Amino acid sequence: MKQYYVYMLTNKSDTVYYVGFANNIIRRAYEHRNKLNEGYTKRYNLNKLVYYEVYDNPNNAIEREKKLKKWSRDKKKWLVGNFNYKNEDLWDMVVRDLM
Repeated sequence: MKQYYVYMLTNKSDTVYYVGFANNIIRRAYEHRNKLNEGYTKRYNLNKLVYYEVYDNPNNAIEREKKLKKWSRDKKKWLVGNFNYKNEDLWDMVVRDLM
């Protein structure tokens, strides 16, 4: 079954959050981490994967992404803190668990 992801990235100092959608979170996070694409995440050095959700339906994931994008930085930080209370980079865990 195909899976879809809503994820959040932040920078080293956790001052900026980026919400994204992907059908392959490993590939997409790799692109962000290695600054392979121009744009917001490259400009603000957002390469720390701190949050993600998994969906079976792409429409539900896209709807959730749009909702989270409208949230304030403080509300996003709260969500990340409840999911990832140590605020660790989840890259290694995601790669290990999903490969």
